[in-house]
Amino acid sequence: MDFEEYKRLYFVDPQPVPRFAFEGLAGIAIYIPDYSAAIRFYTAVLGPPAYKEGENTHGWRIGKDWLTVFPAKAGAPANVDFTLMMDSPAAAEALHAAFIAAGASGPPPSDQFMYEPLRYASITDPFGTQILIVARRSE
Repeated sequence: MDFEEYKRLYFVDPQPVPRFAFEGLAGIAIYIPDYSAAIRFYTAVLGPPAYKEGENTHGWRIGKDWLTVFPAKAGAPANVDFTLMMDSPAAAEALHAAFIAAGASGPPPSDQFMYEPLRYASITDPFGTQILIVARRSE
């Protein structure tokens, strides 16, 4: 299927008017039981955190937003699934490879439609968090 057929099948036409003037997401927080192992894993992939508040809050700058890792608490979610948008298909593949090298698992990158044509690379970190790494691709 080409992108035009994909749009015809899955997009609402006309597009609904957004109710709010969103600028984007400000960040994502994940809660992981093995906190020290999670900090080592994300540091191995993303480098040192750009924010550290005590021993229980570590944050990495992701573009204009933040990825924050917290220790899991009773009643809190164990993790969250999220998507990282990269600036090129090559960058998506490089980040996918870095996650796999650090101990994540996932299939090889592929071309997909997900609202638009994307280079799509899904991984699961060692703690069960699923991360989708994508980049826009030209048709």
